Amino acid sequence: MILGIETSCDETAAAVVTHRGEIRSSVVSSQAELHARYGGVVPEIASRRHLELISPAIREALALAGVSLDDVDTVAVTAGPGLIGALLVGVSAAKGIAWGRGLPLVPVNHLHGHVASLYLAPLELEPPFTCLLASGGHTMLLDVRERSWDGVRVLGTTLDDAAGEAFDKGARLLGLPYPGGAEIDRLAREGDPAAFAFPVARLPGLDFSFSGLKTALLYAVRDLDREQLRARRPDLAASYQRAIVRALVERAEAAATGDSGTLAIVGGVAANSELRAALPDAVAAPLPLCTDNAAMIASAARYADPVPAAEYLALDAFASAS
Repeated sequence: MILGIETSCDETAAAVVTHRGEIRSSVVSSQAELHARYGGVVPEIASRRHLELISPAIREALALAGVSLDDVDTVAVTAGPGLIGALLVGVSAAKGIAWGRGLPLVPVNHLHGHVASLYLAPLELEPPFTCLLASGGHTMLLDVRERSWDGVRVLGTTLDDAAGEAFDKGARLLGLPYPGGAEIDRLAREGDPAAFAFPVARLPGLDFSFSGLKTALLYAVRDLDREQLRARRPDLAASYQRAIVRALVERAEAAATGDSGTLAIVGGVAANSELRAALPDAVAAPLPLCTDNAAMIASAARYADPVPAAEYLALDAFASAS
C-alpha cells in the first residue's frame, strides 16, 4: 500500500492506493469556503488550516481503506510546485510517518501527479499520448512517452495566466464567489456564448495566453451599468468561458498528432463541462481526480524513485516548477 499526501494549495488530501493502481481510499478536505471571503487562497491561512487537517485526513484515509500504517510500505508526498508553506506541512507529515515506520519516502512533482491520475484503475491509460494539463496554477501541453516524469516533454505552456487563474479572475470581475471556475461554468449554462466576441490569443507554436482575454472582459464589464451587468452576466460568463475553452481545444487538437494522437485532459479545469463536451474523444480524468487529491500523488509515486530512510530528512519543498 502507498499512503499519498497532498497539501500544495488549499486542499488537505490523503489517500491509500495499491501498487497496481487501485484506489482504496481518497480523502479531500477543501478550504474553499474558508478562502471565499477573500476571493482567493490566502497562503498563510491555508498553511495553518493544513496543520489542523493533515492528521485527521490521514487517519480517515487509513480507516476508509480498512488498513493501518502496518500495511503501508511507501509514503508519497507532493514536494512542489505550490504554496511553500502549505507544501511544508505535507512534507513534514510525510517525513514523520516515514521515519517513524522506517519506510521509503517518494517526493512527487504535483504536475506528474495530475498526469498520473490517468494511470489509476479503471482508466490505466498507457503512453504515448498528448496531455492537456489545465489547472489553477498551470496550463501546459505535454508529450507523454513514459509513465515516469522523465518521459514527459513540455510542448507548450501559458505565457501569463493559467486557465484556472483566468477563470477565477474573470469570476471576480463578474462579481461571482470563489472558486470562480465552477461558478462561471454554472452561470454560463444560462447565457449565450456568442453574445460577446472575446479574443482568443493565437501565438506561434503551442503556447497559451489569457491576459488579453481577461482585459477584454474587464472592458466589457466597465461598459455596462449595474443593471445591465446583472442582466448580461450569464452572457458574459458564457462568452468568456467559450473563449478559454476555444484556446485550450485549438492548441490541444493541434498537439495531438502522430503516434501521440490520443489526447488526455487533467487538472481542475478538466472538470469544466464545456471543455469536456468540446473534446468528446479525449480521455478525461474522472471528476474526483481532476482537482487536487492524494490518490494521484500515490499513483505518480509508482513511477518515481523513493528516497531511502534518513536521506529524506534533508528533503525540502519547492514552490516553482522551473
